[in-house]
Amino acid sequence: MSVRIRHSLEDRGLDFYQTPPCATRALIKAERLPHGIWEPHCGYGAIAEVLLDAGHAVAATDVEMRGYQHQSHVLDFLDTICVPPGVDGIVMNPPFALAAIHVRHALTICPYVCALLRLTFLEAGNEKTEAGRARLFCLDRGHLARVHIFQKRLPMMHREGWTGKKSTNTVAFAWFVFDGDHAGPTTLHRI
Repeated sequence: MSVRIRHSLEDRGLDFYQTPPCATRALIKAERLPHGIWEPHCGYGAIAEVLLDAGHAVAATDVEMRGYQHQSHVLDFLDTICVPPGVDGIVMNPPFALAAIHVRHALTICPYVCALLRLTFLEAGNEKTEAGRARLFCLDRGHLARVHIFQKRLPMMHREGWTGKKSTNTVAFAWFVFDGDHAGPTTLHRI
């Protein structure tokens, strides 16, 4: 028997979960990314370091300074009005509680966005809440071009500061690729 424990938003704080490097490496193999990339939730550089190793120019920012050597600024992504100079795409693992809002914002300032999201992001959306409206925008008007679904579950992403029992991942994740030039149906790919 298993029990799912759900922690409050207060407990989760900024919803900081580091991206496993294998997730970003899989994206690089599956997707032709632009050279200049912004990682607006860089944390300790989990995504940015893999992108840098692959030869991309990366602008790394976060809402807090966490000590990542290539983080250039502390800023709230939702307060930004444009991408940094030289950036042609955004690659991010947004805070899951506000994922739809972060993705919608990214799409308003950049035509190419890759977001690591739970596969259930494909479900629903509604007009009742801000997050629901954001999800409808992303899925219905955000030019969702491709969804790269992991064949195997990613390693568990534990919250920063988590001292409890470590567990395996029971959640399916995928890279959602939004492209302003895309027209037509969304394609699904197993990676």
